[in-house]
Parts: sequence; C-alpha cells; structure tokens
Amino acid sequence: MVKAIRVYEIGGPEVLKWEDVEIGEPKEGEVRVKNKAIGLNFIDTYFRKGVYKAAAFPYTPGVEAVGVVTAVGPGLTGRQVGDVVAYAGNPMGSYAEEQILPASKVISVPPSIDPIVAASVILKGMTAQYLVRHCFKVEPGHTVLVHAAAGGVGSLLCQWANALGATVIGTVSTKEKAVQAKEDGAHHVILYKEEDFVARVNEITSGNGVHVVYDSVGKDTFE
Repeated sequence: MVKAIRVYEIGGPEVLKWEDVEIGEPKEGEVRVKNKAIGLNFIDTYFRKGVYKAAAFPYTPGVEAVGVVTAVGPGLTGRQVGDVVAYAGNPMGSYAEEQILPASKVISVPPSIDPIVAASVILKGMTAQYLVRHCFKVEPGHTVLVHAAAGGVGSLLCQWANALGATVIGTVSTKEKAVQAKEDGAHHVILYKEEDFVARVNEITSGNGVHVVYDSVGKDTFE
C-alpha cells in the first residue's frame, strides 16, 4: 500500500483525502515510479471543482511528476530500476507516493536537473514551447504581448520569447509581479490595474501593435 490523495466528490480543498491505496505491479509496457516531486497546476483545481469532469470517482488528481523507477513491466526494454523519469499529462494520478505509468509517457531526467525543477516546469514548459514555436513561431524582431507575465506559463514565455530575439511586453497586476516579469525578460511591463494596457501597447509600439498576444487570463482582459 502507498499513500495518495483521493477525491470522492466535487468541492474545495476539503475534498482531498490522504489515504492508503493499492497500485499493484506494472504490467507489460508499464513502469512503477516512486515520486520525488509533484507538479501542482491550475488544471488540478478545475477537476476538483468540476470545471472539467473526471473520468470517474474516486480519483487521484495530478498530471505532472518526477520520480525513480522502482519496477518495470514484463519484457520492457529501455527503462530500468533506478532511472529518474518525468511525465506530464495523462494518466492523471500524480498526487501519490507511487504510481504506475505507461513507459511510453515518461522521459529521462538528467542528473543536472533537480527533480523539483523538472516537476515544476515540464507541463508549463511544453505549453510555452507550443505557444512560441507552433501556435505562432516567434522570431527575432517580433513584438509579443504576454498577459499574466509573472505566472507559471507567462514567466516562461517572457524568458523564451526574449531569448528568441523578440521584444516582450508583459502585463501584471502588482508591482511585485512587475519586478518578476522584468527579471524574466519582459522589456516593458504594464500594471493593467493602473494603466490602459491597449493604450500603453500602442504607445510602446508607436501604434504598430504586436505580432502575437498570449492571453491566459481570458474574460477580464477581453472586457
């Protein structure tokens, strides 16, 4: 038996129950992983509150973790006991001491990367990579606008877009977050509660606007 967080109903943090669970041994194509660090993400709260629907109740939340392989399924090659691996996305269930994962879903974590760092960045990092390289390919000379620039994805977008040679404009809600966004590579930071960000962007860009807007806020920025 191992300990895991279990959710039996929709609700607030009080529905998270710390319980003993039986996870069994890995089957063909699977690995058993003892988690060293677990990523916490807003999507976890969406499932808990019922914004997104879990496949069944009870369930163990969490979609991101780094751990050590403690067992491999029959006939599995390419993974061995002792490997440090990470995963993000499906299957849900990382809020646990140990979990069974498809071997195809895990990637190796090199010794140079601390498990806590890896677990905190892999899901948000893949999101940022998709946004700056696929959704819109940021190139040198582009100007980008990042809302919630001090957030998890926003901070990575600022760093990545800056490294790609773009001019980065970030919006934040507080002066403390403005300092963070500056440190993360935003060339211009707008306190949207104190300034009209549309007017400021037009001022910064001399009326030319931006090549892409990354908005993880939604309704509030549209209104």
